[in-house]
Amino acid sequence: MKIFTTISETLTYTASLRKSGLSAGLVPTMGALHEGHLSLVKRSVKENEITGVSIFVNPIQFNNPADLEKYPRTLEADLEMLSGVMGPNDYVFAPSVAEMYPQPDTRVFDFGELATVMEGRFRPGHFNGVGVVVSKLFSITDPDRAYFGEKDFQQLAIIRKLAGIANLALAIVPCPIVREADGLAMSSRNVRLTPDHRTAAPMIFGAMNEAIPLIGSHTPAELKNRIKNQIDGTGLLVTEYVEFADETTLKPVETFDNDLHIRCFLAVQAGEVRLIDNLKVKSRNGIPE
Repeated sequence: MKIFTTISETLTYTASLRKSGLSAGLVPTMGALHEGHLSLVKRSVKENEITGVSIFVNPIQFNNPADLEKYPRTLEADLEMLSGVMGPNDYVFAPSVAEMYPQPDTRVFDFGELATVMEGRFRPGHFNGVGVVVSKLFSITDPDRAYFGEKDFQQLAIIRKLAGIANLALAIVPCPIVREADGLAMSSRNVRLTPDHRTAAPMIFGAMNEAIPLIGSHTPAELKNRIKNQIDGTGLLVTEYVEFADETTLKPVETFDNDLHIRCFLAVQAGEVRLIDNLKVKSRNGIPE
């Protein structure tokens, strides 16, 4: 695989792919890669002739300076992982902050209500920062398909909206959440969990999963309280929010009676580490999944 650190060399390479008529996939990441990331890369490699992986910790999407400072940066290990799944013509784009933002990027995107609920409420400015960096990555790499994990489901909705706003001719490909054997959603932040918090963290998935069989006999409000109480009952985890929302609009639902795609979304503080997760709980035919 090839490794690029500048926009100019990446543009030159991706432009040559276009001239050759090769299909291209992109997997945007912030590094500290794990098997969840690799599942996206493997899918891109399977579905495209050329795959690019970006590794860039984007400072403008962090509303908490401490979180930015402590975010794991493991470039050498990341490249070693990628070398096992990427081919000789695939590439990694790993720019510096100065390379990506030689001047401040002051663009403001209107994502509507998608950016004001859940993560948007607790992380002001986060999704605009995501929109800025992803739009830059798309213009630099010009992919046919871009791959994003469903763990950041709200981000996925934002990026779909971004593609529509910019009228981009590329497919946004959602990929299933990859979990540890005990159910914890894989995340780069998991390495920062203390042993006690790591032991407690599977309750996040467990509490959501136990709520699924109850959607026919309980309201969303009742199940939100149940999930929160189970998680907070560990004494180590603190629930920031639990929400049942429509997958398309992300608007909260007050009943399970409507024929909608519904997911449970939550954010939990585990010591110094903030974890998010989600789980599909109702399909259009009303059968729990």
